[in-house]
Amino acid sequence: VQLVESGGGLVQAGGSLRLSCASSGSTFVIKEMGWYRQAPGKERELVAAILSGGGSRFTISGDNVKNTVDLQMTRLKPQDTAVYFCNASGWTTSGWGNYWGQGTQVTVSS
Repeated sequence: VQLVESGGGLVQAGGSLRLSCASSGSTFVIKEMGWYRQAPGKERELVAAILSGGGSRFTISGDNVKNTVDLQMTRLKPQDTAVYFCNASGWTTSGWGNYWGQGTQVTVSS
């Protein structure tokens, strides 16, 4: 299973970005998809997940037929700067697995 993210970039504080993630490869019955982020010197943290939702500024949406998940980020702040990772867990023909994308950089300038 491969997860490919897109949509990162540079945005000014107060702006918006939309991240997208698509899965491909093995037949994959997804249990959960979500987004994490990791800022320099900090641990990776959960941003939003399909089952648990996001915060007031971040909206997550998914398509369980296409196995895609998007993250709409609004009112971005400089502290949102991080590498954002797509994550998916579920079953393939090989059994249960937890998968990560390669990450996409989000930089919010003040």
